[in-house]
Amino acid sequence: MASDAVFVTKSSMPSYEEYVEAIRPLWDSHWLTNMGCYHEQLESELKKYLNVPEISLMVNGHMALELAIQAFGFPEGSQIITTPFTFISTTHAIVRNRLEPVFCDVKPTDGTIDETKIEKLITEKTVAILPVHVYGHVCNIEGIQKIADQHKLKVIYDAAHCFGVNYRGCGIGSYGDVSIFSFHATKVFHTIEGGAVTFSNLALRDKLYNLKNFGIQDEETVAEVGANAKMNEFCAIMGLCNLRRIETVISERRKRFEYYRELLKGVEGIEIFEGIENTGDNGSNYAYFPILVKNSYPLSRDGLYDKLREKGIYTRKYFYPLTADQVCFHDRYTKLDLVCARALSAQVLTLPIYEDLEMQTVERIADVIMRK
Repeated sequence: MASDAVFVTKSSMPSYEEYVEAIRPLWDSHWLTNMGCYHEQLESELKKYLNVPEISLMVNGHMALELAIQAFGFPEGSQIITTPFTFISTTHAIVRNRLEPVFCDVKPTDGTIDETKIEKLITEKTVAILPVHVYGHVCNIEGIQKIADQHKLKVIYDAAHCFGVNYRGCGIGSYGDVSIFSFHATKVFHTIEGGAVTFSNLALRDKLYNLKNFGIQDEETVAEVGANAKMNEFCAIMGLCNLRRIETVISERRKRFEYYRELLKGVEGIEIFEGIENTGDNGSNYAYFPILVKNSYPLSRDGLYDKLREKGIYTRKYFYPLTADQVCFHDRYTKLDLVCARALSAQVLTLPIYEDLEMQTVERIADVIMRK
């Protein structure tokens, strides 16, 4: 692999010296996991930064979603209406709870679930709606909540793409019954591996605490079947270090985002989602820079992907295939009417973006696209 290879993302990290100094007390305490003081500190600081009522840290974003669903105790075989235009984790969390995903098409303008198509999918087995905020685009929160209220459904948001985004004066994680975040190393904010559930119903706090700790209620009682989904102290400390510099990280990503847009705007056959930076009160977190490769572009999306790769530029077809079309589901959902989602999936390409991506490299990537 060439030394000048450019990857789609690069993990943000504090200085080596800062992190080593921060973890030094662990050698004195030997308290490495099981909700230690750094875990508690990170929960407290994230609760403030994310502007949410309550938060529970998890080992990763997937377990955050899986346990959030489990916490509601839906009957086996119940249906959750969701989007196929998402990372596979969203769908797996439903299936691993022995529930049935019901796929709704998305809006071509932003890739979020099309709330106008939700009601026709509701049956007597429907228990929840699981929308995803995509690339920082915020779902139609009011429309989705109205449907949920009318049909007495839970709303579970996958907010993995919207860390730090506020909407109408509240943190994005304040909406619905719960929201989940991923703090994976590839995210804008990360704890190496990690995630969180945000919520307002205090009854969920003890429920999630028990579920992420094997279902243990006290020293002698395991009240329910849980998992080991606790965040360790090393990850919590990485999160504390990264949270101190998150505004700088987002600011630098924004500069790259805007430069891409300036260079690529007007290129025939290349479309850029408009308004992505204005979907929340405080704008986007600039987690991704997706483009759509349309039929009028000389190369197909896959052709452009290959051409960039030949130049040492590693992009992602994010999301392709749709989760509904993955081989693990054995063609069960491939005949569903998901026209917009499949069209986006066949066209989308996310370009490299991270806070120390050199502007000359942004120019290099844009030049490959413009030269066709």
